[in-house]
Amino acid sequence: MRLAAALVSAAALSLSAGGASAARSAPARDWSKTVAATPEGGFRMGNPAAKVKLVEYGSLACPHCRHFEETGYKPLVDKYVRTGHVSYEFRNLLLNTPDISVSLLAHCAGAGKFFPMSVEVYATQPQWQDKLYRLTDAEKAEVEKLDNSEQIVRFADLAGFPQLAAHFGLTAAQSHQCLTDAKGLQRLLSVTEKAGNSGIDHTPTFIINGKVTDAALWEQLEPLLRKAGA
Repeated sequence: MRLAAALVSAAALSLSAGGASAARSAPARDWSKTVAATPEGGFRMGNPAAKVKLVEYGSLACPHCRHFEETGYKPLVDKYVRTGHVSYEFRNLLLNTPDISVSLLAHCAGAGKFFPMSVEVYATQPQWQDKLYRLTDAEKAEVEKLDNSEQIVRFADLAGFPQLAAHFGLTAAQSHQCLTDAKGLQRLLSVTEKAGNSGIDHTPTFIINGKVTDAALWEQLEPLLRKAGA
């Protein structure tokens, strides 16, 4: 899907070299609980020193990204990220104004809640998109009269994004502040702009250890992760 454009640092895993029995007795660290914002504008989950570093440029409004989340997100996290072998960073590649609205709120939810909120955004994507598709001509005309910043707030209200964000700790006042934060908007837009300047123009796009792949589906991506050493 073509486009119109998120942060993370973490801790390192060290295992004692005390033999197989010691390794078995030591509790494994769950790296999926280590999430931080990255300087590139995304959120990274997992071991920052992982051998395999996966970056997804995705859109919360993209049906193809939703399909990957439904089919690939859980095995990616459970088999590769949790164990510390792969780090997974999501960077928003924005498609439209509703995408901007919900992405702003997901970022404002913070590192610890970004991925859980994204899961819910994808799960409810058909419902909130249907609300927007069903806008009357009069409602569309009303929105078109608004300037860009006002449209971000209006689309959020029409889609019910503040109510969704409330599940992740954002009050109505906090959601409104987030949606009208010019600096936050610029940070988000810059991720899309930089991606476009790098030739990344569709979602999802997966990058493994700095190399752009052709994978769009989990069954295409997993063999590449293994080949890279996951």
